Amino acid sequence: MRLRHADGTTVHLGYCTNVHPAEDLAGIVGQLDHYALPVRERLGADRLGLGLWLAHDVARELAADRTAVARLRAELDSRGLEVVTLNGFPYRGFHAPVVKHAVYSPDWTSQARLDYTLDLAQVLSGLLPDDAPHGSISTLPLAWRDPWDADRRAAAGQRIRALEAGLAAQADRDGRPVRVAFEPEPGCAVETAEQIERELTGLGGDLLGLCLDVCHLAVSYEDPAQVLDRLAAAGLAVVKVQASCALQADDPSDPAVREALAAFVEPRFLHQTREAGTGGAAHAADDLGEALSGPGALPGAAPWRVHFHVPLHAPPEPPLAGTSAVLEQTLGLLFGGPAALADHVEVETYTWSVLPADRRPEGADALVAGIAAEVAWAAGTLTDLGLKEVTA
Repeated sequence: MRLRHADGTTVHLGYCTNVHPAEDLAGIVGQLDHYALPVRERLGADRLGLGLWLAHDVARELAADRTAVARLRAELDSRGLEVVTLNGFPYRGFHAPVVKHAVYSPDWTSQARLDYTLDLAQVLSGLLPDDAPHGSISTLPLAWRDPWDADRRAAAGQRIRALEAGLAAQADRDGRPVRVAFEPEPGCAVETAEQIERELTGLGGDLLGLCLDVCHLAVSYEDPAQVLDRLAAAGLAVVKVQASCALQADDPSDPAVREALAAFVEPRFLHQTREAGTGGAAHAADDLGEALSGPGALPGAAPWRVHFHVPLHAPPEPPLAGTSAVLEQTLGLLFGGPAALADHVEVETYTWSVLPADRRPEGADALVAGIAAEVAWAAGTLTDLGLKEVTA
């Protein structure tokens, strides 16, 4: 979907396909018919944006074959779908039985991460709609925090300089830039605004910036307005926004709340948990199960937020909640003023398949309905801020 801000900026809204498991080209095309096209039709939209997730092998295949990219573009066009952004965070195996820390490998200290991201940039250049001024790719926040030392920081810096050079050369060749957005996440080398300033300030140019995942922002217990002010002061642009909500427990000392939280403990994804403190998080656990019990258990003396993406339109039932208020506040700061501060918005709830059993969609139709409701929620929030939907 496209919406127009009062300043004339076209804001592209879509959903991220990392919710679907396919990691080959045939499977990705199949997803278009099974999920993306039905979502668009349910929304009654002329076109729908997709934040495609292309795993390493299919990204490499497409980057080596411009004809295959053109065919994929034609498949998208014929279904009223468009791609201006890619999710380049997971490298492969995002729907393996156990992902956890593996999602951060390879990280930005490695040549493999650089090669993958440049492959994605080449593919995206061929998928962009003719009238899109640029594309975007979200990527991981350098690396998991442990280990993170001067040698690894230097290695990542070398890869990022090579990334910027590669993106600049591609922009010169293809006429439109593809921008890469580093996505702060709890537990990583870049999580808080302070770490963003320390690790990412000085990236330079218009080709590198930030992906603001609002679930991650909420889990950190940082104030969105202060974070955006610090980004602006550091000269870091918000290249992409991931519209997402975290899981929240206001009284984690209550046995009923802890029982409800335990239903969200699952083996596939990492669910970093933070306990509120003054001006940020006071206590941290790397996974929800660890927060609830064991030597790393959190005190439970203040509210918790959990890195578990919950549906935007359907927060958990009491005694739990979601952080939709943080998302609404953040979107208001980005799009409610005289100028739009971003133009790519991606709904990224990849956790539908690991929700507690009583909240999990059964079958493709139920998942389509859920995704469509999320996109509609995001579109409604943006139109409430004064943006107007653009029809083809």
